[in-house]
Amino acid sequence: MSEKHSKDGLPVTGFIRLAQLVPHIIPMGRSTLWLKVKTGEFPQPVKLSAHITAWRVEDVRAWMDSRKSHSEG
Repeated sequence: MSEKHSKDGLPVTGFIRLAQLVPHIIPMGRSTLWLKVKTGEFPQPVKLSAHITAWRVEDVRAWMDSRKSHSEG
């Protein structure tokens, strides 16, 4: 695998697509993820082209870190 990944399974930088996120990194279904995007509970994706939507890795990692801090507190 030529792309570098961190301990959380995310690439170090760049973008990540839905199929890479669910359920491998984010333990929820696709519908639930899109509902969380709609309600503002999950970061908004970026449209990379007419048929490609992805999330900034930094946004997903920040969301994951905020979930950790809520569960620890």
